[in-house]
Amino acid sequence: MRLEKKAVLLTLIMSLVVLMYPSQTFAAESQNSITISPINEELSMKKTITSMNVPEDNTLSWGTVRGGASDYVERYPVIIQFYKDDAPVHVAQVDVKGDGSYEYKFRVRNIDNNTGEVIDIFEGQYTVKIFRVIHNQNDVI
Repeated sequence: MRLEKKAVLLTLIMSLVVLMYPSQTFAAESQNSITISPINEELSMKKTITSMNVPEDNTLSWGTVRGGASDYVERYPVIIQFYKDDAPVHVAQVDVKGDGSYEYKFRVRNIDNNTGEVIDIFEGQYTVKIFRVIHNQNDVI
């Protein structure tokens, strides 16, 4: 029963895994897809797929992908991949903090110092895939 509670808690945490900060740029929590694939007898790969929408009228410079504290394996980073129309556009690797959380900040828009022109780095709908190594949750693989 305790393992089931952990799985439910982990699922709830991961359903909030991708948050864009501030709220003008956001990820759709309702479209999360989580799969867990065994690597070996002790470890599994957890893949979370969610969506991110950067509005056309966005005025903010930064976005953030965050994951709440949960099961993690030390020395294995989190890999975050951004796709637009099924084409990869950005990949990041971030370390997991001691409490199992992680955070990745990235530029959504930039300003050219020479011309003052605003450059939108991210705009529109994206698929975000997040990979992290976790301990196996079941005794049987």
